[in-house]
Amino acid sequence: MNKFSLATLLAGAGLLLASAAQAQPNAPQPPANLPPYNARALFNPDYLNQVGPATRTAGGKPGATYWQNAADYQIAASLDDKAARVTSNVTITYTNNSPDELPFVWLQLDQNLFRADSRGAAATPLAGSRFGNGARGFLGGDSLQTVTIELHGKKLKAAYRVYDTRMQIILPEPMKPKGDKLKISVAYAFNIPEYGADRLGRLKTQNGEIFEVAQWYPRMAVYDDVEGWNTLPYMSAEFYLDYGNFDYTINVPANFIVGGSGELVNGAEVLTASQQKRLAQAAGSNQTVLVRTPAEVTQASSRPAGRNGRLTWHFKCQQARDVAWAASAAFVWDAAKMNLPSGRKSLAMSLYPTESAQDTAWNRSTEYVKKSIEFNSKQWYEYSYPVATNVAGVVGGMEYPGIVFCGAKAKKGGLWGVADHEFGHNWFPMIVGSNERKYPWMDEGFNTFINILATKDFNNGEYKALADVEGRMAPGVVRAMQDPNADVLYTVPDVTQARNLGFAAYSKAGYGLYLLREEILGPERFDYAFRSYIKRWAFKHPTPRDFFRTMNEVGGEDLTWFWHQWFFENWLLDQAVNSVAYVNQDASKGALITIENKGQAAMPVTAEITESNGQKTTVHLPVEIWQRGGTWTFRAATSSPLTTVVLNPTNILPDVNRSNNTWRAMKLPE
Repeated sequence: MNKFSLATLLAGAGLLLASAAQAQPNAPQPPANLPPYNARALFNPDYLNQVGPATRTAGGKPGATYWQNAADYQIAASLDDKAARVTSNVTITYTNNSPDELPFVWLQLDQNLFRADSRGAAATPLAGSRFGNGARGFLGGDSLQTVTIELHGKKLKAAYRVYDTRMQIILPEPMKPKGDKLKISVAYAFNIPEYGADRLGRLKTQNGEIFEVAQWYPRMAVYDDVEGWNTLPYMSAEFYLDYGNFDYTINVPANFIVGGSGELVNGAEVLTASQQKRLAQAAGSNQTVLVRTPAEVTQASSRPAGRNGRLTWHFKCQQARDVAWAASAAFVWDAAKMNLPSGRKSLAMSLYPTESAQDTAWNRSTEYVKKSIEFNSKQWYEYSYPVATNVAGVVGGMEYPGIVFCGAKAKKGGLWGVADHEFGHNWFPMIVGSNERKYPWMDEGFNTFINILATKDFNNGEYKALADVEGRMAPGVVRAMQDPNADVLYTVPDVTQARNLGFAAYSKAGYGLYLLREEILGPERFDYAFRSYIKRWAFKHPTPRDFFRTMNEVGGEDLTWFWHQWFFENWLLDQAVNSVAYVNQDASKGALITIENKGQAAMPVTAEITESNGQKTTVHLPVEIWQRGGTWTFRAATSSPLTTVVLNPTNILPDVNRSNNTWRAMKLPE
């Protein structure tokens, strides 16, 4: 972790608020000049009117003919901790719900990123990269022993080809449309990298090594109604996966604790009697309960003996797009119940080494997990898994269904921020299954937004600075937008420059939704529309168009102008006060205030007007004033001369030049 700067870490997937947490509170310097404002360019009614597939409605909902394929997995894996190697068998049951015949299928072999000859290795800079292929000389990648299929009652050896991180299986006859099933069985093995692109890896601690294991089985690529097979190679961007049910086992040394996605179904076999009792206690406790204490980590009695010194942990995870796990002899384990709106039972849990219990905030981790998930479940959509496990390890921050990996050295607000962010991903993209490979802002940016609200709610703002949009996030986004080399949000992540990823994937989209909620739609309308989007697309595959159209339809606004300037362009906003006059030159009859929109972007206007008698008035003007052109004069009811007119008084808007936001009355010489 130390070889990567914090700025580099924040630039990619999985860490708190990205540039929001790093942006300095000072206002950005205004640009020397801006392109002129053009109302026709911004308020173009045809900008987003491209026709979508017939499976999706014009209002952004899944249509009557919407379909998606499904993949169920049975996996049996064994960890060789000395060799840091996983040996496994997986059987995938793939269901073709599409209206198309499928003469072949594609799978993802993500571990092949860590082969010395991978495309990702070739594209890794000599200085290294957070998302690179690991240490030079590491012998990684999937070693495939056997690949067999069962189709239409026939079992046979598969005809397959491997291209980097993708495997294509040519079928002896096509899968039939609308419900045909294919079974794929693969025996394979791979070495776990020490630092696996900040997605998985190993961390040595004083009581043993921590293994965080993800992208650990061949996964079905997505065949969808938008692009057919999605076969982008795995190089740095995250994932796009179908949903299904998982039944998997992990065989490890008996002294290991294992945390995994979903529910542990054989606790009686792998836990001591006291651990089972403590877990039952935690299930009814709002306070964190230690299931395995720091003192017990080095005690042999804290683990069952197992068979031949090994135990098999059995997990099930339903309606999920992925699973991951972590294992170590070094784990302290604690847990507490989560209070979900429906009353359904779910546990918050944390696994961390003893040194993290002593030197960091990890003894508060379960509190953080619990509060984050409870807030988002009440605010947006109920958390969908029986357990939420936070694991301390080498990975700085990465999310999987029901389990996340966070840095073992994280402290106080840092641990809250990364835990809240990673578990926020259980809404985007674990519940709302967008395509991270192409649109990272649909998960990272949306998640950054919900993190703002969750952080404001946590302990009445204990970590207030992390949610300071106006003072920290807004200036950072504005500075980034002024960079002529900044990527727009609609940029595929693999071609987004590393220094721009935090801006393009996280902070700009998160800030944009915050603006939409606070300044454009208002919390009531926004929240209803955003909840509707989540509900419509829970466990489905939305596109950006589906999101835009849902917000337009449910919010009751044509927001095309906003999507245009914020998601497809890096257009700058510059609101200015031009002049103040009085009706019939009499301040008691009202003031005529002329304002100007000097940049290419537009936003609603908030003007704070102060009179010489001390009276303050706030005027709100809709964005439609800028449909008429770049200047606007409005009348304010006043009873005395004005002393100041201030636009954007809370600094919530991304105004690039705050110096012209304020008009002050000229002082006459005495």
